[in-house]
Parts: sequence; C-alpha cells; structure tokens
Amino acid sequence: MAKIPIVFEDVKQLMRSSGSIAANFIEANEAHTQRERAYRIALCRKECKETLLWLRLIRSSIADDKNAIDPLIDECTQLFKIFCAISAKYKSIQ
Repeated sequence: MAKIPIVFEDVKQLMRSSGSIAANFIEANEAHTQRERAYRIALCRKECKETLLWLRLIRSSIADDKNAIDPLIDECTQLFKIFCAISAKYKSIQ
C-alpha cells in the first residue's frame, strides 16, 4: 500500500476546528441568555463534526499507524454526543 503524504492544510484545519470547540464552549458557559447558550452549544456540535472529518482524513493518509488517531476520533465522538444531548435539552425547554 502506498503512503499518502499528510496534507498539512488538513492539520491546520483540524487545529482550527478543534480549538473552536473549546472557544465556543467557553462562550456558552459565559452566555447571558439561554438562547445564546443554546446557539454556542450548537456551534460546538458543528465544530465537532468538522473536527471528526479532519481526523478521519488525516487517519486515512497514515499508512503505518492508523490506530494513533483512533483515540482522538473516539474522544471527539463522545464530545459530539454530549453536545447533541445538551442541544436536545435546550430544544425541549424552548
């Protein structure tokens, strides 16, 4: 199997989207209204999906050790599920 070089642009995008999850979560915790908090959590969920995309793309380009990325994919998937549950709670309240 031929090695596909990691596209560093993918790594940059991964760093941006994963950092955005944290930044939006902090903003959600600092929100003044329930609506703003729900919006920020929805952004966290969206950024988790994007982060999963970049992780999977990077994983597919690693020929030697695909298992190195698996814990990160699992962690991001868990965060996505948490943000989905929080979003569902806010929708049931509104």
